[in-house]
Amino acid sequence: MSDKGEAVPIIRVAAKGDGVTADGRHASGAAPGDLLMDDGTIIAGPHHASPPCRHFPQCGGCQLQHLDEESLRGFVTDRVRNAAEGQGLTPTILAPAHLSPPRSRRRATLHAASGGRRAIIGFRESGSHRIVDMRECHVLAEQLFALVEPVRQLLSRRKGKYSVDVELVLTDQGVDCGFIGLSVEGLSQIEELLDFAREHGLARLTIDSGFGPEPQWEPEPVTITLGGVAVPFPVGSFLQATHDGEEALVRAARDWLGECETVVDLFSGLGTFAFALADVCKVLAVEAAREAHLACKAAAGSSGKPVFGMHRDLFRNPLMHDELNRFAGVLLDPPRAGAREQIAKIAESKADRIVYISCNPASWARDAKVLVEAGFTLHELRPVGQFRWSTHVELASLFLRQDRSASSV
Repeated sequence: MSDKGEAVPIIRVAAKGDGVTADGRHASGAAPGDLLMDDGTIIAGPHHASPPCRHFPQCGGCQLQHLDEESLRGFVTDRVRNAAEGQGLTPTILAPAHLSPPRSRRRATLHAASGGRRAIIGFRESGSHRIVDMRECHVLAEQLFALVEPVRQLLSRRKGKYSVDVELVLTDQGVDCGFIGLSVEGLSQIEELLDFAREHGLARLTIDSGFGPEPQWEPEPVTITLGGVAVPFPVGSFLQATHDGEEALVRAARDWLGECETVVDLFSGLGTFAFALADVCKVLAVEAAREAHLACKAAAGSSGKPVFGMHRDLFRNPLMHDELNRFAGVLLDPPRAGAREQIAKIAESKADRIVYISCNPASWARDAKVLVEAGFTLHELRPVGQFRWSTHVELASLFLRQDRSASSV
């Protein structure tokens, strides 16, 4: 080892997946406990795992397959803790990170392109438009991965150049498959697609040639079960990446809001949290996307659960403090940008129990600081890593007014 220089230990993994030494040196593909030599060589330590997939690290779908379970869990926890500490926030309770298991991803967008005699399909390389031709995948649910080779064969029969996105979602009826950027010309190509959908038992097949998704095959209405309710699933609607991760986030919401008689669910989408909470309380579900709002409203009507829908853009028209005062609990699950405008109104309200679900620790921490400055405490923080082996991290958090007794949690 002497000819390679001094060995410096890797002490943590940075937000983008690089190993970092105490003096700030970064090393791609390094795990905590590895040794970094002066020439850049990495000597594997006790937490350096053998990546299970042949495509790692070229494939951009995963960045952390070289971490063992302990260090992967630590990475997810650190991402959330560091975001909080960056805004001067310390949770009363920091729960252990929850990790979704391998082969549990129920939605994904793959990329496909002409590659001579055969189509190339898979995730892109990190920081590149080059597609890694997928031969195995340890994150996709088996039902989704089973379609990769059939889709490759389908596209390989096409002539000329093409670049297509393939959206796959596992629904109650099976796989919902959408092709974006695929041109369909003539009856023979339509029949070929219908035969493909029938042969592989698709729940739905849609084509978007540049004018929006158009269903070509849907034997029965496609649904996704949320909180025990079959909710209509509009094409392209948001869905938590794994059922396991969804359960972890829903469990937090029920733990913290289960005793509230009334809850407002902001950025409610299809009703992931609204229907889960409706077994124990009345819920107002507020959503801007019209199709998601209508799907939630229809499912509420057919199920009889006390979920009431409101169609409202919370970025342009957030619920005001007097509207929020009517509810015993507030839940929000905004997009990655956070909820700056809505958080300001929550801070002005009399609400004393806030559950904030987030897919972006940085924007969450910015919003959390506003709540703390308004008199809330960050009572509990639960990191969730449902994008396994990815640097993408989610969380559930509970904020309580400082004068609220902790014994009531």
